[in-house]
Amino acid sequence: MTDTHEDVRLHSRRTAYSGAISDMVVDSFTLPGHDAALQREYLQHPGAVGIIALDADDRVLVINQYRHPVGMRLWEVPAGLLDVDGEPPHIAAARELAEEADLEVGRLDLLVEWFSSPGISDEALRVYVARDCTPVPDADKHERTGEERDIVTGWVPLDDVVDAVLSGSAHNPTLVVASLAAAAAKRRGWTTLRPADSPWPARPLPSRDPGASDRAE
Repeated sequence: MTDTHEDVRLHSRRTAYSGAISDMVVDSFTLPGHDAALQREYLQHPGAVGIIALDADDRVLVINQYRHPVGMRLWEVPAGLLDVDGEPPHIAAARELAEEADLEVGRLDLLVEWFSSPGISDEALRVYVARDCTPVPDADKHERTGEERDIVTGWVPLDDVVDAVLSGSAHNPTLVVASLAAAAAKRRGWTTLRPADSPWPARPLPSRDPGASDRAE
């Protein structure tokens, strides 16, 4: 069972709103075998990565920070945008772990990937498993600002993280997917893990430039 790209005919695209992180675009397109054009609006997103760091006792490094859209402090795993030009996703994940949790990666493997909300966004995410981590030297620690300044970190047994997810106590989607995937991978002796630099067919998306101007309103 494998997801595949569809060869749609894109007639036009316009940018309805341009934001600091993502843009809202409107596409007009025709599906193969269809006559009528469809119109869909969605968020164009740079993509993101997360990292589930485990210690020798299979405890997960979790962080807690404020998320304004939902008005809550959420338990999460370190994660961030793919917003550095040319930076490989697995390097971005290691960077986020250092910046948000003051840990350097020892061994890194690919755990799972997904689209966050494919009906309304093209955001693609990947989460990695990090092991044999060591503290970032004090002189190299990242200075956190904004909401990240108040980040709280902790080590929680993987089974307890899964329990929090299944009980409805933890809601961050990256934490949800990563912890359930990690628990499944652990049951399989971690044999499902892939190399950190494995190809990522879902990102970047194939070019869908209709050859028309990307008009801003």
